[in-house]
Amino acid sequence: MIPESHTTEEIIAVKKIALTLLLALCMVPAASMAQVVVRIGPPAPIVEAHDRPPHEGWVWIDGYHRWDGHRYVWVRGHWGRPPHPGAVWVPHRWEHRNGGYVLVEGHWR
Repeated sequence: MIPESHTTEEIIAVKKIALTLLLALCMVPAASMAQVVVRIGPPAPIVEAHDRPPHEGWVWIDGYHRWDGHRYVWVRGHWGRPPHPGAVWVPHRWEHRNGGYVLVEGHWR
């Protein structure tokens, strides 16, 4: 039962807000999967020197060039802890697609 203190217009407004928020939440995964096509190819990777891992079993994750909207920017490599035994790091890479270059994010496999 709806309390008499709320008008029909107020209830409809609350429902519209709730629906809008629900739709916005549904759009978040699609936005995170959007790809930027860069017309200029990436520079050659920078070879970084690194010491021994800080902990046993950690692996070196190479740096990569990312596009900041105006130019390529180098993201330094770092040590990473595999999420489970036998996990292998698949590095970031640029693929030629749609007349440009698209960054494929690195991930654990």
